[in-house]
Amino acid sequence: MINKYLCIFLLLCLTAAPAFTQRKTSARFDPDGSFWIHGDPPADFSEFDSINLNAKRARYLQTPGLRTRTSLHRYKTLVVKRDNFTFTTMTVRGVFYTFSGKFLKGGVYGAGDLDDETPVLEGTLTRFRDGKKVAAANLKFVYFGGT
Repeated sequence: MINKYLCIFLLLCLTAAPAFTQRKTSARFDPDGSFWIHGDPPADFSEFDSINLNAKRARYLQTPGLRTRTSLHRYKTLVVKRDNFTFTTMTVRGVFYTFSGKFLKGGVYGAGDLDDETPVLEGTLTRFRDGKKVAAANLKFVYFGGT
């Protein structure tokens, strides 16, 4: 008798295991929106406006790329993962940017209760002019999901 119940229990455990692991790994991560420097920007990045992600090309979100007060630097390379967010921008008037960092929170950012005071992204932003590094800073960013 005991063997029969043990077999049924083991069979149930084995059939339920894929369902539990599927739920855990299928959690969506969608950080689409704009990211602004938390606090005052360093002097070397006073022209910085925002980092913009818009994978779905939503009309209410900014065009993807790094925006300064005077230009939009579209992405040349882009990796968007929770623990690995990196990009290099196209060169505009001799200037391009790189970023290497990570998101501090998972989930769907546009559906969450994120405020504009709590950092959700951190990493190193670097500016290059004519191929030479001219500025770098370790920064934290807050989220804005558009209106």
